[in-house]
Amino acid sequence: MNVGTLDRIIRIVLGLALMALAYTGVIGNWGYIGIIPFITGLIKWCPLYTLIGIQTCPLHSTVKRD
Repeated sequence: MNVGTLDRIIRIVLGLALMALAYTGVIGNWGYIGIIPFITGLIKWCPLYTLIGIQTCPLHSTVKRD
């Protein structure tokens, strides 16, 4: 997990909004790209964050490893 709670909420809401706007024809089919932030919000993991070393999940970063 590398996506925190606030980040998850934003991703899910933004993803749903983009997909709804595309479905209703307000924006073009490109709006279906909202599936990406929606899914990454649901699974709490973003592959791009892994590649660039970003982590918004505070629990994961505070765990001590022996």
